[in-house]
Amino acid sequence: MNPHSLLVLGIESSCDETGVALVRTESGEAVPRLLAHALHSQIEMHQAYGGVVPELASRDHIRRVLPLTESVLRESGCTLPQVDVVAFTRGPGLAGALLVGAGVACALGAALEVPVLGVHHLEGHLLSPFLSADPPEFPFVALLVSGGHTQLMRVDGVGQYVLLGETIDDAAGEAFDKSAKLMGLGYPGGPALSRLAEQGDPKAFKLPRPLLHSGNLDFSFAGLKTAVMTQAKKLGDDLPARKADLAASTEAAIVEVLVKKSLAALVQTGLQRLVVAGGVGANRHLREQLNAACAARGVRVHYPELHLCTDNGAMIALAAAMRLQSGVAEATRSYAFDVKPRWSLDAIA
Repeated sequence: MNPHSLLVLGIESSCDETGVALVRTESGEAVPRLLAHALHSQIEMHQAYGGVVPELASRDHIRRVLPLTESVLRESGCTLPQVDVVAFTRGPGLAGALLVGAGVACALGAALEVPVLGVHHLEGHLLSPFLSADPPEFPFVALLVSGGHTQLMRVDGVGQYVLLGETIDDAAGEAFDKSAKLMGLGYPGGPALSRLAEQGDPKAFKLPRPLLHSGNLDFSFAGLKTAVMTQAKKLGDDLPARKADLAASTEAAIVEVLVKKSLAALVQTGLQRLVVAGGVGANRHLREQLNAACAARGVRVHYPELHLCTDNGAMIALAAAMRLQSGVAEATRSYAFDVKPRWSLDAIA
């Protein structure tokens, strides 16, 4: 197998989105090319329950993954026998959902007699900006804000990750979602809160910025969620009229912490490049404030394309291809598989 010329099929099934994609590596090209990707979101299915139901998520992945694979093959003009490697999300995520993607990937690998490779979900997010029109260069500081994860990493190359700081309780995405639920905004809460915040005053309520002056790069958002709950109770019957202001104030608090901690990480490392990845990285106010703050300091900021901020198969195929290209991983023809629902990014081999 030539790692510099590969067609990689990637499958993502860690939570409530089923994603499949094809990327191709070519000799002389530093970054693999995305040929096609397809995504199915389960948001509508889970809305009735106010959050992700793991068993329903797993069953839906089973229904979606093969039709999505067929769609990607048609769009790319490729056929299954042309695939060189099948990659899948090994973790972290929901155990049952991960097992669907791992099982399908290993079955395809065995049927095609090609190797398979398990990928870390957060590494996929971290490397996803390499598929953008403005890809980064190593080394850089990465702000990972995906679902239950908020982390700052120093990234010197593929597989070369040093954890600088992480959340000690709720992540930024959880703070968005839980605050939205307290305001009765439904599921998914984060995007709904951000849309409502556009109509509000971010200075209307004085909410805490936990650990903002802690002297380290760790995060904590549980106290902010509690403060939002307290403020909502104080408003009582006035909450509907002030909901936009509360949403804007909540978003402002989260964004300020993320921006200032990211800038502190850049100072600590002496690096002049920042990568922002994960679903919260699509937040407009976060992008605006990071762009302005980094421009004033001569720092370059890179993001994934907006449609690749949430979970997707493209980032999994890309991460696998880049790991194989750089020689930090080898795909295997052993089709026995396991998954890692809990898996630290700085612990991957």
